Amino acid sequence: MCANFEPITIEQAKLFTSNQLEFDFKEDVYPNYDAPLLFAHADDEQMQWRQARFGMVPKWADSLNITRYTYNARSETVHTKPSFRDAWLDSQFALIPVQTIFEPKYVHGKAQRWGIQRADQAPFTIAAIYQAARIEGQIIRSMSLLTINADNHPFMSQFHKPDDEKRSIVVIPPEKHMDWLRCHHSQAHKFLQPMSDQFTAKLMPRQTGKPQTQQNTLF
Repeated sequence: MCANFEPITIEQAKLFTSNQLEFDFKEDVYPNYDAPLLFAHADDEQMQWRQARFGMVPKWADSLNITRYTYNARSETVHTKPSFRDAWLDSQFALIPVQTIFEPKYVHGKAQRWGIQRADQAPFTIAAIYQAARIEGQIIRSMSLLTINADNHPFMSQFHKPDDEKRSIVVIPPEKHMDWLRCHHSQAHKFLQPMSDQFTAKLMPRQTGKPQTQQNTLF
């Protein structure tokens, strides 16, 4: 399950849409952090940016602590789980553009932090659902990554504890961005396909002392 990712940079935002990305965000995203989210607006053919909390905050939640448990949504049960059901049935689909996702790989019984990237180092987009809720008088937009089983995937099956079920994010390729964002939930599962062979992984321990925030200096 993906609980940590490196989002795109401000400079990379123009690779996805001509609409401007106008807010700051952390360089390393964990549950309850804000990150850039792409979604389709009915009146605009271009994807639009929104700031969203990593970890679904359903409308019935009474605090943001729930984000510690709702950052991934299993595709097999997303339509029935109370935290995710409304977003799924309302077809509130989104994309999270990232540079790297991080997963634990167990080597000699110990977890190591490995980064998963495209082989060409290009950013990519992850399938997500999103929701808006009012928490303590404030409107919070939040999102969760969709995951699929990866027990037999030649690449993603190497991550997580040896005896745990293997899970994978879903990468939506550029040519299917708008189709995904505008699809009805009855058709959504056809987009939830295994990751391609365009990805590589390497050991990437956490670093200290680097800048903590992507600051918007372009717009």
